[in-house]
Amino acid sequence: MSNATQIDPIIGIDLGTTNSLVAHCDEKGPRIIADAQGRALLPSVVRFNEATGQPAAIGHEAREHAVEFPHQTVFSVKRLMGRGIADACDELKYLPYEVVAGEHDTARVKIGQRVISPQEISAMILRELRQRAEAHFGHAVRRAVVTVPAYFDDAQRQATRDAGRLAGLEVLRIVNEPTAASLAYNLGQRHQDATVAVFDLGGGTFDVSILRLQHSGEEDGGSVDQVLATAGDTHLGGDDVDRMIVELIQGEIRQQFGQDIAFPPSTRQAFRKFAEAAKIHLSEADSAEIEVSLGGARVYRRTLPRDELETMMTPWLERALEACRRCLKAAELKPADIERVIMVGGSTRIPLVRRRVAEVFNTEPYTALNPDEVVALGAAVQASILAGVNRDMLLLDVIPLSLGIETMGGAVAKLITANSTIPCKATERFSTYVDGQTNVKIHVLQGERELVADCRSLGRFDLTGIPPMPAGLPKIEVTFLVDANGVLNVSAIEERSGKAASVQIVPNHGLTRDEVASIEAASFAHAREDMTAHRLIDLRNQARLDIRNIQRQLQRVAERLEADYRTEIDGHIVAVQGFIDNPSPDADAFAKALTAMDHATVRLAEVAIKKTLEEEQPLG
Repeated sequence: MSNATQIDPIIGIDLGTTNSLVAHCDEKGPRIIADAQGRALLPSVVRFNEATGQPAAIGHEAREHAVEFPHQTVFSVKRLMGRGIADACDELKYLPYEVVAGEHDTARVKIGQRVISPQEISAMILRELRQRAEAHFGHAVRRAVVTVPAYFDDAQRQATRDAGRLAGLEVLRIVNEPTAASLAYNLGQRHQDATVAVFDLGGGTFDVSILRLQHSGEEDGGSVDQVLATAGDTHLGGDDVDRMIVELIQGEIRQQFGQDIAFPPSTRQAFRKFAEAAKIHLSEADSAEIEVSLGGARVYRRTLPRDELETMMTPWLERALEACRRCLKAAELKPADIERVIMVGGSTRIPLVRRRVAEVFNTEPYTALNPDEVVALGAAVQASILAGVNRDMLLLDVIPLSLGIETMGGAVAKLITANSTIPCKATERFSTYVDGQTNVKIHVLQGERELVADCRSLGRFDLTGIPPMPAGLPKIEVTFLVDANGVLNVSAIEERSGKAASVQIVPNHGLTRDEVASIEAASFAHAREDMTAHRLIDLRNQARLDIRNIQRQLQRVAERLEADYRTEIDGHIVAVQGFIDNPSPDADAFAKALTAMDHATVRLAEVAIKKTLEEEQPLG
């Protein structure tokens, strides 16, 4: 990256209805800029002082106390941007603060005696993001790329530019949010055209867009997009799910403790937090526990299973899916014509949403990037193109570093090796190490070294619900698939039970070509010691399994063994256990001792098999 780019960076901003973010892209790729507390999201909420009309809190604090200050807390102002009071009338019933007609009958917010334009309020949010970026860089930030919904008209886009100018930013480009999401995945940047759908389900709004991305052939442009169709619902989002859970809680509390029980603002705020936490938990777990203390001995307790919540959510989700069908029809396309579906917005983490979207479009959606962050990351990619940053760091035609999973003992089993041409696929079978194991943690890694500690962690996921079986009996098939756009899909399935789980990853964000070369050089320099360490891990794992099996067999047939033979086996076990316990054993000697123990126990295995066959003889 040039010195000029460092001094005068261009940031990417997602100015969202519910949350806003700022990001930057350099030669390592796009990254979110967090605040001093490490938080990526800035709630798009401003609380005003009613007496002065000046902002009293912006972001997290304003949102946390919105129930206490309903008339002074402004949220969802994006819905009023560039709109006349008549156009915004449908929004007003959802807003607790006062909206009035301003100059030229534009929609304005009234706090006390002050009338404030939506642009001014959005500028306050943008200014917070600009200051966050300035704290990150240590100097002034003047330029930005800002995203807007695909359906924004010219007045709304101009209002967004005006908000940027009021915040002290030159908005170099306005980018459609769906286009930004596709840029974050490097779609349309690979000298190929693509038709993609962007399913954007946030906290309060939903929209779906179908785009045709075309490589422009221009060095500074990368790709051009044509929005073929867009549809949605400006009052459909994750907040509706929270509200369903709150209504469930309140209804059951009244049934349990009396219909006249009151819920003051602080309690309602607590209910919303409980509901949101339960919803998020149920994206990972099968059930969530809810407990609310109502004072005295009154305590409400509830287990909320995921399937119950999914039943509640189905009509809500169907509204979004119907919009997808309308969008396809408007674009005159069939699901088979859609090459990629990109998930945007926090509510797309809900498993039911992902399953049903996959069914509607008949393809597995892209979920590798954080759905809250993907639009801001794409805005930063567009900013880096305008700034002339070298984007060769992105995965183009080959896998830059090997990809694998962690195995018992901290070793790495590589499934796809470096410099494999994409797209590519690899499958291997693994098993469990502990008897009765019902959960397997899959840890995905990138790197050339043999041990987990020396590789880069890309992601983790759990394969749950495996029926309890003896160690080694479950057959777990792990598949790595890297598609043409460099997105890694990792799936695991236990073949006997059919239980499955998966994750998507973009495997090389955050690494420059120089860093890849350095990692490769380190693997060569440490090759001998790494291979020895990996071999010792494998030997220890095998030795522990063999000793466990031998001891089981000894317990079953001890009475059939001669004392001398039993002593011989015990001696081999002691010898092998010594190598297991030795922190730095000789690998060759370890292997010889393990082989000797295995050979010595062949007769033991035969005696155990014979006893099993005798026990299984049918009764006469």
